[in-house]
Amino acid sequence: MTINQKELASRLRAAREASGLSQEQVATALDLSRSSIAQIELSNRAVSSLELDRLARLYGRAIQDFFAESFEPAESLVAVFRAEAAVAQDDAVAENVRWCIELARELGSLEESLEVDRGRVRAPEYPAASLRSKWQAVQQGVQAAEAERKRLDLGDRPLGDVADLLESQGVRTALLDLPHDVSGLTLMEPSLSFFVVANRSHAVTRRRFSWVHEYAHILFDRSLRGTVSRASERDELAEVRANAFAAAFLLPEEGAHAFVDTIGKGRGSRQRWDVYDDSGEQGAIPAEGRSEPGSQQIQLYDVIVLAHRYRVSRSMALYRLKNVSLLSQSELESLLDQERDHGRNLERSLGLTPAEREPSSTSRDFRTRFLTLGLEAYRRQKISRGKLHALAGLVDCSPDDLDELLWASGLGDGEEDEVLLPGD
Repeated sequence: MTINQKELASRLRAAREASGLSQEQVATALDLSRSSIAQIELSNRAVSSLELDRLARLYGRAIQDFFAESFEPAESLVAVFRAEAAVAQDDAVAENVRWCIELARELGSLEESLEVDRGRVRAPEYPAASLRSKWQAVQQGVQAAEAERKRLDLGDRPLGDVADLLESQGVRTALLDLPHDVSGLTLMEPSLSFFVVANRSHAVTRRRFSWVHEYAHILFDRSLRGTVSRASERDELAEVRANAFAAAFLLPEEGAHAFVDTIGKGRGSRQRWDVYDDSGEQGAIPAEGRSEPGSQQIQLYDVIVLAHRYRVSRSMALYRLKNVSLLSQSELESLLDQERDHGRNLERSLGLTPAEREPSSTSRDFRTRFLTLGLEAYRRQKISRGKLHALAGLVDCSPDDLDELLWASGLGDGEEDEVLLPGD
């Protein structure tokens, strides 16, 4: 189907409206006048290839979408996310979502041009029964976490690099700057593959939790195509389910009980054992014992060691111990108070590196991976130097820094290649 200027203008207007943007906002983003945008949408002014590229990015579309046989503006990921309250009510979140979509598209394009085999998505899709209560949401999340640990043959051992685990399931991961209230987001667009983002400004333990939380959305909420996880919406049932999944997946119940057993705690103060000898005599011989008063009480230093072993926050470890019946409500409240007052100092005194200060894996540095793919595409002449500069700008790499990077890589010939090659 050949798309004429009038049809293209109509599609551009529909895409803008589906993205929730005004002509004034689009004009500002493209450094044009509002009347120029209006004339484009009325088909009175032709749109240049550069302008079309920038409009497509702004609307979260591929350029090819505007020339396809059919065009559904509501299918834009920007439009999908605009339906989310977290996005619709916050321009900063909307802008970051749009930026993530653009990065995901560019990453996919680079990988395709370089024939990088990202592997198929191995993550299963769990049946998401209609949620009616928070308790039901918790049960679904915990059961799925146990099933996933079994499927992945993780047993009850601590997870290593969570991002590596997700990548092994065909889920791309990234650490990006997001508004503080947003812990992460997920893109589930088939053309982009699955893509999860955690907030780089958050502590390491929270980022690990966020990645697993977003993984839960992939397992349960795939039909949504995209989700934004925001602290202010933590009471939503889908968020409750994802949080329950993350806690159980990061610190399994069997692992918590096994740890407490190794420190000789977690048993009742009074214990009974019935000794059976298979002699044929009726009954068994009872034996009873009583633990020393206070010896079974879990202490804050125990919790700190457990949290460090499983690389979760101290607070999460405390709540997890309560939820697997190893702490009472009163013990939880007392230990939470102690943790707030002394947790960090006690952790340091025990010689443990605070988890929130641990460096993240360099292999998971999205910016580094994105730039190296761009450099490789440029080296193979899959993209122009101008395109490489545009990609570098997406991850805050300045022109000077990129030129230095090119020079250090042996690719800096000093020539400004502005010719658009196939794939640009």
